[in-house]
Amino acid sequence: MKPPEIIKAQLMDAQDVHRTITRLARQVIESMDSSHEIAIVGLHRRGVYLGKRLQTLIYELEGINVPFGTLDVTMYRDDFRRRSGARKIRSTNIPFNVSSGHLILVDDVLYTGRTVRAAMDAVTDLGRPARLQFLTLIDREHRELPIRADMVGRVVPTISREEVRVQLSEIDDHDGVWLIERGEDE
Repeated sequence: MKPPEIIKAQLMDAQDVHRTITRLARQVIESMDSSHEIAIVGLHRRGVYLGKRLQTLIYELEGINVPFGTLDVTMYRDDFRRRSGARKIRSTNIPFNVSSGHLILVDDVLYTGRTVRAAMDAVTDLGRPARLQFLTLIDREHRELPIRADMVGRVVPTISREEVRVQLSEIDDHDGVWLIERGEDE
């Protein structure tokens, strides 16, 4: 039986999420370098939707159509065989050459750094980008690996029994970010 969950706080509402993603899109635009073509790669699951929103906003703000791809890192995770239960494998679709380009990996929450490490392994199996950056909506500051985000929407220090839950309208019917506390096992 899963321990009960308690919503401790709503960290961001829909307006906050939109405003933060817009700010992150501006940061991506500022990071563009004329010597390398930029592309966005969204990590499954919510990183895909955040990445698509960034792509749309960059087009709306600057008229630049940034290539977009999706990446599933499940098989690259160092805990893949240790995790219980069946893992759903999603498709990786990167319809551009990653070699020599500037790639921005996008995910919703940065916690231990293990997902980002897996993403870097997966990307380098496809080629050698000239520059690789990481963008996240929420940074929880609980690293187990020496990994950091280059662009961060919001830093939310948490404790181990807490979880930051991002919800996006594309799959959750609304936008928002909540701090959840998992109760004790019974």
